[in-house]
Amino acid sequence: MPDATFDPPDLTIFARLDELGLVVVGQRLEPGRAVLECRVVARDDDAFCRRCGAEGAPRGTVIRWLAHEPFGWRPVTLLVRVRRYRCEGCGRVWRQDTTAAAEPRAKLSRAAVRWALVGLVVQHLTVARVAEALAVAWHTANDAVLAEGQRVLIDDPARFEGVAVIGVDEHVWRHTRRGDRYVTVVIDLTPIRDGVGPARLLDMVAGRSKSAFKTWLAARAKAWRDGVEVVAMDGFTGFKTATAEELPDAVAVMDPFHVVRLAGDALDRCRRRVQQDTRGHRGRAADPLYRARRTLHTGTDLLTAKQTARIEALFTVDEHAAVEATWGVYQRMITAYRHRDRAQGRALMNSVIDSLSRGVPAGLSELVTLGRTLTKRAADVLAFFDLPGTSNGPTEAINGRLEHLRGSALGFRNLTHYIARSLLEAGGFRPQLHPQVR
Repeated sequence: MPDATFDPPDLTIFARLDELGLVVVGQRLEPGRAVLECRVVARDDDAFCRRCGAEGAPRGTVIRWLAHEPFGWRPVTLLVRVRRYRCEGCGRVWRQDTTAAAEPRAKLSRAAVRWALVGLVVQHLTVARVAEALAVAWHTANDAVLAEGQRVLIDDPARFEGVAVIGVDEHVWRHTRRGDRYVTVVIDLTPIRDGVGPARLLDMVAGRSKSAFKTWLAARAKAWRDGVEVVAMDGFTGFKTATAEELPDAVAVMDPFHVVRLAGDALDRCRRRVQQDTRGHRGRAADPLYRARRTLHTGTDLLTAKQTARIEALFTVDEHAAVEATWGVYQRMITAYRHRDRAQGRALMNSVIDSLSRGVPAGLSELVTLGRTLTKRAADVLAFFDLPGTSNGPTEAINGRLEHLRGSALGFRNLTHYIARSLLEAGGFRPQLHPQVR
């Protein structure tokens, strides 16, 4: 006796072919795929000539093969029989309209393209895995997915709306000896500041110069540029100059990661210089300065008892006084950034910059250089404490996601292709919820 809570099986609905204007009339299971024979759902105007309006006579059928979304990871192929007509009046020959099922001359159904785009963007599948699941060639899957992603996601002007805080940084997109290896990435940090979501990749530009970033900003609409309030960046003066020229009302913020990195680099240079002066060679495993190289970069509030003892023993040697002074500045900067009270943290950082801007002995060359840089960018460094949510840390996180993308794809040779894949990977898109993805 049939169960009243279940309907008889309908392969057309199960395979979601009713959404494509198709109906299943048969199936064949092959070792590597399932083949569904389909007919186009007839419409009233199919048999009428669009040139003269006369009714056409059937002239047989033609077969169109389409890769469809897999079920249970079994590739599914649609064998679509399309009826042909010939007008007895003007002689015109035409076929049934199959645009609901697929784009003209396409090898993937619209459902297959949608499945592939979701797999690539949301599930982070590789193009090779998508092509295998659809039982098509790599280039067939890649071209179809990128074309659809470009249409509904990348070319969508709405992705630039509501941007008030951006981050800019350089990114290495390939590791080769020839050719330009760098691109400039622009990140939307507005969701981080507003606490509504993660950062997203806004765009990517070839090169890492002032001109590259300035040209990109100049290409945006004036209303968009006027809406940008904050730009987070590293210490590269080219980004600073481009921001000042194209976004005069925006506040430039030098994010903590790069500020602390400047101090950490000064500490390393000082340690290596003292190592050479006292030992006459580069650091070796038994040298105290070399053994403490990682401990010196650890915040004092995170040091273990053993690490604290190592630091104290290191600074009992008079020849290590320069390292101790540089380490003290490094630790003061970390303390300023970690302070819970932003106003107090700002005061601590301002004190560090003020102390480095004057009265530093000439023998502490690393601190002199650091002080010169921080004094020049003091306003940008201190702006971080006045504007919460403006760290470039999420930019570094997105760079990490792009590194994973490049590793999964075993590298990229085409920059245009890499930019498109990066925007799909880290652009914050959710195509399964996007109203334009059919």
